[in-house]
Amino acid sequence: MWRDDAHVLDMLIWARRAAQYVDGKSEADFLADALLQDAATRCVEVIGEAAGRVSDSYRETHVQVAWGEIIGMRNRLAHEYANVDLAEVWRTAHDDCPALVTLLEPLVPSSGSVPDEWEFI
Repeated sequence: MWRDDAHVLDMLIWARRAAQYVDGKSEADFLADALLQDAATRCVEVIGEAAGRVSDSYRETHVQVAWGEIIGMRNRLAHEYANVDLAEVWRTAHDDCPALVTLLEPLVPSSGSVPDEWEFI
């Protein structure tokens, strides 16, 4: 289903962003920079939101992706925003997002095979 492909593409884009934001930064840099914290947190939230929109059948076919953990992280950030563990956001952006990029890249169709419907997204 092309919608699943679109949501996985969103996950890939935002995982790349999160990884790029923290690239070359230390955890101490991250913890001292509210703007960087907000950017990484937003990226992780969007990744989880997109993951939650992926169909169950797609998730069952691609079990190498930790769908439940990704969605759960988004829910914690969105609903327990007053108690965000910034060290966990750091680990997610610094360690998990680059690994997620590696997992998602082969799942995203090449530009030559993008359905026409994607023009409306």
